[in-house]
Amino acid sequence: MQQDCIFCKIANKTIPVNAVYEDEQIIAFPDINPAAPVHLLLIPKKHIANILEASSEDAALLEHIMTTIPKIAAIAGLAEDGFRTVINTKDNGGQTVYHLHFHILGGRFMTWPPG
Repeated sequence: MQQDCIFCKIANKTIPVNAVYEDEQIIAFPDINPAAPVHLLLIPKKHIANILEASSEDAALLEHIMTTIPKIAAIAGLAEDGFRTVINTKDNGGQTVYHLHFHILGGRFMTWPPG
């Protein structure tokens, strides 16, 4: 855990969120600044700064995340019409919280390029 990391505080329950999904490795909750009608954040409970910092030791965790995203999308009502999953990495990638997180966006048609 990083002391000043807001997502570590969420993972450790020192900051409460309205989780839509949680298990021993990950937690998903609504984004406080949604960019779509449904905008969830999925974070690993383990602190990893970004996808560049993930290592082979994190392979099982990353597999778990990728196989759980469809379940979370179904819980959120996004599976039938589709959704977008985004990982922002570092400043030029738009990352503002340096704890690996996945955006799950849906509830409207997504355009390309995203911006």
